[in-house]
Amino acid sequence: MTLETWLNKVKKTISHSFDHSVHVAPPTKKPLVIKRQKVGVLAFEIARIMPKLTHLWRFLSDENITRLRNQSICLEGVRKIVSNKDAFLLGLARAEMVEGLRVVAVSVSRLSKKCEDTSLKGFDTMLDVFANTGHDPYSWVLTLKDMEVKIKKMERYVMDTTTLYKEMDELTIIENKIKKLLNSCKNKKDHEEVINTTKEQQKILDLQQKLILQKQQVKYVKEKSLWNRSFDAITSLLASSIFTILSRIKIVFGINHQSWNVELKQPLIKSHQENNEITHGFFETNSKILKPSSSTLGYAALYLHYANLIIVMEKMIRSPQLVGLDARDDLYSMLPNSIRSSLRCRLKGIGFIASDPVLASEWREALGKILGWLSPLAHNMIKWQNERSFEHQNQLPKTNVLLLQTLYFANQDKTEAAITELLVGLNYIWRFEREMNAKALFNCTHNFNSNKDSDHTS
Repeated sequence: MTLETWLNKVKKTISHSFDHSVHVAPPTKKPLVIKRQKVGVLAFEIARIMPKLTHLWRFLSDENITRLRNQSICLEGVRKIVSNKDAFLLGLARAEMVEGLRVVAVSVSRLSKKCEDTSLKGFDTMLDVFANTGHDPYSWVLTLKDMEVKIKKMERYVMDTTTLYKEMDELTIIENKIKKLLNSCKNKKDHEEVINTTKEQQKILDLQQKLILQKQQVKYVKEKSLWNRSFDAITSLLASSIFTILSRIKIVFGINHQSWNVELKQPLIKSHQENNEITHGFFETNSKILKPSSSTLGYAALYLHYANLIIVMEKMIRSPQLVGLDARDDLYSMLPNSIRSSLRCRLKGIGFIASDPVLASEWREALGKILGWLSPLAHNMIKWQNERSFEHQNQLPKTNVLLLQTLYFANQDKTEAAITELLVGLNYIWRFEREMNAKALFNCTHNFNSNKDSDHTS
């Protein structure tokens, strides 16, 4: 038997095995049933959508909304440089949740166009109507109990689809190994040597068997995952979840319309804007709320820069003795012109001597207080940005940080005043530490020389 003959035989065996493992005998003749289109490879996109809905739903629990009302909007930093008005801050929180839901709804709308059910095809139109009026003709809003069942179902789908991705990846690896090994055998010069080498043959046969088993495993997981679900079934699940979450948002924030198909509760947050959304469009109104005003860091696009600046200063203030001249220069180079100007004004007349331990202690205390309320907003800004950056946009947020808890809506003038104060204090304690170190070094050297002179004299 030649090498080519043997390789062709192996390929035919593999091909036959594939066909045997994948194809199923045709079913017996049954009444005509409409075959709905499966989502197929779009399962992986859907598996990225579902966790966003489950995350939003969990965030809207009574416990989390109570924490939002009693803790998140009461952060000292939020009150000092964002706003001290509850209604405004809660409006920001609500608008961010609505915007997150709207983004998911756009993806679901694309899926709905592939549905057979005409009601599902009109998902985007029905969502706008529901958002603006509360009208739910298809009863897509679920009870809280039913929604929890749907949430668990979506979580299972996501888990199975994640497993499918891994199994398909493993299948590709095995296929590539077989191709590589077959090509390697073809390139061998001594054909007889290859044929007689049972080791090469056994490798291919082992991989062939492994491939057959892996194909069966992929088929099994496909049946459980989103891959084999129809567009109608999945869109229905997603649509009802979006309607229910939107209903929940309106309930907890006290925005009620005439009819709801949910278990009504007293709103955890009272709203004074119930009719505004109906007049201007619910989604449009909330999108406008998220646009920063001209006095904010968000408008000036300085929120990330200032967050990093504050975090750098925080490290320096904690260990001023470790800050060298280069690090000090690097910090100064990070300052925008507005802060440099105010810093120069604050430093005029202070002098170059920083040897008062009482004043240094007072500055440390003052800086600690400022960082106590400013630093959390800076760290939250970095967390929020990292979780929603392009690289992480398909991943589930690991925290419940909202924009109102960051520097995004912070007043620019107030933030820059606080940063300037940190810089003035840091300047003093940095110089104090250097003078104390220089003094200690001088005393140490002086004592060493004195002792050395004493030894020579004796």
